[in-house]
Amino acid sequence: MTTPTPQTGDTATGFAYAVGAYLMWGFLPLYMKAMDHIPPPEIIAHRILWSVPIAGLILVVLGRTGDVLGALRNRRMVGMAAVTAALISVNWGVYVWAIANDRALDAALGYYINPLFSVALGAIMLREKLAATQWIAVGLAGVAVAILTVAAGVLPWVALVLMTTFGIYGFLRKTLPIGPNQGFLLEVLLLCPLALAYILWLGGDGHFTKPGGWDGLLLIGSGAVTAIPLMLYANGAKGLRLSTIGILQYIAPTMILLIAVFVFHEPFGLARAIAFPLIWAALILYTISMIRTARANIP
Repeated sequence: MTTPTPQTGDTATGFAYAVGAYLMWGFLPLYMKAMDHIPPPEIIAHRILWSVPIAGLILVVLGRTGDVLGALRNRRMVGMAAVTAALISVNWGVYVWAIANDRALDAALGYYINPLFSVALGAIMLREKLAATQWIAVGLAGVAVAILTVAAGVLPWVALVLMTTFGIYGFLRKTLPIGPNQGFLLEVLLLCPLALAYILWLGGDGHFTKPGGWDGLLLIGSGAVTAIPLMLYANGAKGLRLSTIGILQYIAPTMILLIAVFVFHEPFGLARAIAFPLIWAALILYTISMIRTARANIP
């Protein structure tokens, strides 16, 4: 196996793929809101089920289906993929619940904090040395969470669950010795029997077969809005520098925040008016530190 060379420049194709992925993730709350009358477990089951043919077709076109077949014969890889699949399914479930229950702002907060959580995770698990600005950024995020906790009387659990599940998912996915597209198909294949069993168990009580067919079309389309941005991102990341990806990743939570406030009319409140600017300040510090590190590593 050859070691990939680090990405030292941005390509137009990589930029287009990544921006496309983040825009799709940014608009995703509108799609999920259209299904807010459908229980989250049913939505997740269909997201998994209808992701399989899309991801499978893409790998057939790329000629990489053999990688997945080989992975399915590797017990260790299957076990690792089962853990990442469980994490991402919990992330999807909490996200769908949050949108349906007018908690999109909490979802935006979770994805804003995620890169800072990843930095802290690297320091704890990999003993990576953090710059002073990175520690300050992590501290500011902690203060923001504390403010929201005091104001609400409870931890902002939606944001924290989304942050931890996606952060740990990304951390573990780096250790999965398979390509990102192949890894995604492996994950949904492992989840597919459970999803299909749940859909069959629902039978006539499920929304897929309800008269009118609109719910059925939305549920089928949930596979596309799940698989396509993930695969766009996976391919876009190959043609972008880490610093570019780090900046682009703020597109989605910013769009989620704007949709939550101006489309869903969720209350922003004083606590959020204090906490979100703290998060943005933390992200600015984090981004500056990341860009400096990236520049220092360029030969």
